[in-house]
Amino acid sequence: MRRNILKSIAAVTGSLALAATLSACGGNSAASDEKSVTVYSADGLKGENGDGWYDQVFKDFTKKTGIKVEYVEGGSGEMVQRAAREKSNTQADVIVTLPPFIQQADGKGLLEKYTPQGADQVDGADKAADGTWTSVVNNYFGFVYNKKDLKTAPTTWDELLDGKYKNKLQYSTPGVAGDGTAVVVKAMHDFGGKKPAMDYLKKLQANNVGPSASTGKLAPKVDKGELLVANGDVQMSFAQSKTMPNLGLWFPKKAGGKPTSFALPYAGGLVKNAPHSENGKKLLDFMLSTKAQQQVSSIGGGFSARKDVKATDENAIALSKVMDGVEIFEPDWNDIDKNLQTYVEDWKSATGS
Repeated sequence: MRRNILKSIAAVTGSLALAATLSACGGNSAASDEKSVTVYSADGLKGENGDGWYDQVFKDFTKKTGIKVEYVEGGSGEMVQRAAREKSNTQADVIVTLPPFIQQADGKGLLEKYTPQGADQVDGADKAADGTWTSVVNNYFGFVYNKKDLKTAPTTWDELLDGKYKNKLQYSTPGVAGDGTAVVVKAMHDFGGKKPAMDYLKKLQANNVGPSASTGKLAPKVDKGELLVANGDVQMSFAQSKTMPNLGLWFPKKAGGKPTSFALPYAGGLVKNAPHSENGKKLLDFMLSTKAQQQVSSIGGGFSARKDVKATDENAIALSKVMDGVEIFEPDWNDIDKNLQTYVEDWKSATGS
């Protein structure tokens, strides 16, 4: 009997040891990965040299919580497509994209309802009515130019049709990059509709270098003089200009009109069936915390998403000057989300892309 008891004890001990070994190996066990959170994000908030808003926020978040941030970057559309492909085996916990792709992610059923702490201070237009996403950094669409080769910035869309811009102009791909899609949105607004916008973009294609999945990769080319003009956004371009001395910001206008722009915020949401949902919630809370929002301008070169955070740092003052005289319009994001594929197909047809 004693021998049988010893055998039973040994069997149980062996089973426990095997379980411990399997847990140590990783897999999907909570013990192996409970201290991590995975973020899929559009480019722009992480610095080229580790000095961006994400860099600081992720560092502070890990220091406070012990949770390590795994970061995956790409175009807004690319990140949504990746999350959609992984729907049956979700890898991301948080997704951050520009409009209309955060709406697209919501429409594809990729987002879980969660209202981060501080979201009550985010303007209603900058968050989902049903609580599936909230802006974490406010931003505006814009263009960049090479200040060294162009003594003055272009002012109108028509100037970009000039022969001096042939193979010296590039914008990121609509439908893939958020800022690329924004080119179509702005053109439709400035030219007064889809057809005149597509007619213009068809002419502009003669000078366009070609597609680019990432807007962030265009600024270095402009700074070096490989390009004279490219699209961007105020937050990303302003941040890049700190290490790219030849980079200048500008806002195209229609001849006889005013320079225009529109809000293009980085919006974050909790991914449905996220592997580390609680960690994702904690990160979204942290991004909207007062301290992190105060760092949006001072470190990230952007605009706080919270109405109660008033930045007065050097960058905030400079950003205010950048936006001075620019007329802000509000796109119909629901319409753009609904008809995005049609707009992209029309753009492809017009430009032969």
